Amino acid sequence: MRTCLLPLAAGCTTALALLLGGPAHAAYGPAPKYAVATLPAPLRENAHAVVRRHEETLTVKSVGRTVETVRRAVTVLDEAGARWAQELVYYSSLNSISYFRGSVYDADGRLLRQLRAADIHDISLSDGFSLATDARGRVADLSQPSYPYTVEFEYEVVSDNPLFYSTWRPQPVEQLSVEQASFKVLMPAGLPLRYQEFRLPPGAAQTRRTQGSQELYEWQVHDLTAREEEPDAPSVADVTPVVLTAPTEFEVEGHAGRLNSWADLSRWTYELNAGRDVLPPALQARIAALVQGETDERARIRKVYEFLQANTRYVSIQLGLGGWQTFPAASVAANGYGDCKALTNYCKALLGAAGITAHAALVRAGSDEQDIRTDFPSSQFNHVVLCVPLAKSARPDTVWLECTSQSNPFGYMGGFTGNRHALLLLPEGGRLVATPRYGAAENRRERRAEVYLDAQGNATATLRTLRTGLEYDAVSELPGLDLAEQKKHISNRLPLANFTLTKVTLRPTPPGAAVPGLTENLALTLPALAPPSGRRVFLTPNLLSRWSAPAGTVGERQTDLWLDHALTQTDTVRLHLPASLRPEQLPAPVQLSTPFGTYSSQLQTLPDGTLQYIRRLQLPRTRFARTEYPAYLEFRRKISAADKAQLVLLKTDA
Repeated sequence: MRTCLLPLAAGCTTALALLLGGPAHAAYGPAPKYAVATLPAPLRENAHAVVRRHEETLTVKSVGRTVETVRRAVTVLDEAGARWAQELVYYSSLNSISYFRGSVYDADGRLLRQLRAADIHDISLSDGFSLATDARGRVADLSQPSYPYTVEFEYEVVSDNPLFYSTWRPQPVEQLSVEQASFKVLMPAGLPLRYQEFRLPPGAAQTRRTQGSQELYEWQVHDLTAREEEPDAPSVADVTPVVLTAPTEFEVEGHAGRLNSWADLSRWTYELNAGRDVLPPALQARIAALVQGETDERARIRKVYEFLQANTRYVSIQLGLGGWQTFPAASVAANGYGDCKALTNYCKALLGAAGITAHAALVRAGSDEQDIRTDFPSSQFNHVVLCVPLAKSARPDTVWLECTSQSNPFGYMGGFTGNRHALLLLPEGGRLVATPRYGAAENRRERRAEVYLDAQGNATATLRTLRTGLEYDAVSELPGLDLAEQKKHISNRLPLANFTLTKVTLRPTPPGAAVPGLTENLALTLPALAPPSGRRVFLTPNLLSRWSAPAGTVGERQTDLWLDHALTQTDTVRLHLPASLRPEQLPAPVQLSTPFGTYSSQLQTLPDGTLQYIRRLQLPRTRFARTEYPAYLEFRRKISAADKAQLVLLKTDA
């Protein structure tokens, strides 16, 4: 606070305000706002940040234009909440930013400074695969060196792409509480709004009234306490309030459409791209020659797909309507590149030249993405893949192709687009279909270790590990790296305290396997793996697959139990002992069979004196009520205890 050095007669209103008990800020700044002291205690509990005020309004001007305005103030309580001091506003050739403003306040609510033009940076946001984005944004950061403080951002975006309406998520993450939030949608007369509500608290349901010539829909929430992070819980988007909205009619750069069903969206997208799959005659002849004499339908598709991978590369060129409309196939043929739409369309055309019918399909891609809301037809997609029904198959079957990758195994979707729904693009209007499912039978990790221990407790070992399905995803890039990088990646993944990796060889599974896989062969030295302790040596036979138990919750668990990663693990460890060591005590065998999965481990002595440890774990994709969490926690604790069980060896030459 500044000090008044002038007498009252000279007009020191600050001193006068103090004498009269009025606010000291009146003479030199705006009234304080968002003071942290006014926050109710329940909103600070378990929170890293608190949304003080969030006002979001979507104004639908017509079938071809929308305006979204957002005003959000967030009090940042600690460093873990500092992400809320940043704001990113997306724009493109179809979306323009009218204004972008911001302010930051101290703990007492006094204005520290306002956002300046120099503080706002323009950045590229290309993610390498998206279907409909020009991928640019403006970002601002009002972070402060001490906590707490409050940031306030305001912006407006005008969109000529009204295929996308707003999704309102007032509480999008854990450890975030909400003091007050509202969402309004203004619709022109005669143009109804489609919406769905989920998990709204009492009193937050939609209200609707006429406002002039528009219909106003409004939702409000307040005093939402922060949710704690819980292990094996649903995504926060599946447990907090949300309102989805979508148009019934829309128009993008003169291309009008309806959106009352999945067939409507499929038909509009198909018609937008119709007639763009024509190949040059010379290329058609080349593809026909490529598959000539090949009678197996799947083999013909593979040859075309491998041709695509060898002769194209991915680039993201998605401007304006190009976010939805593909380059012509002839353009890709001439240039050798395209985005996800263009390469999928090109592959579809190549297959057509080989006499095979295929369909483009919209999908929400991303290893961490949730599946779409299948009961709410709307534009929820960011990628396109190719679906190839096998017309001559003895049973209904389909090949799915990821056309943007030069290395993706034939027919494999993986965690990027597998285990979800896609929308087929058909002239009559398509339907949702399931992409390939990868469960415990497909997601396998099979490891065999030969460990040679000497009398001093040092060891050498060979490891052979096969990973398939989603377990393969984590190592799929290894074959493309040089040896030094391979060793680095593998060493970072091995849960061993002290070792040297002396040999690495990698072998992909042969073509034609049900799911792709990679076999990793390693040789290691393990100094001081099990140093003697007097006459005894203690060794945990489970060298590489020890599971820890998740933390127990304090108080009652709030969320259901979602176990979404199905897998099968098998470990076989053979311990070759020196003549001076013999087993004194073997861990007891363990067998667990529960609704959450099955587990077994056993150590036995083979006729040649070798000790053999076998561990098996299988987890299905399952979901349970939150009341089942204690039983699941007990299952995991028993696995953790069995995984850490020790073998006791006795020195016979002492």
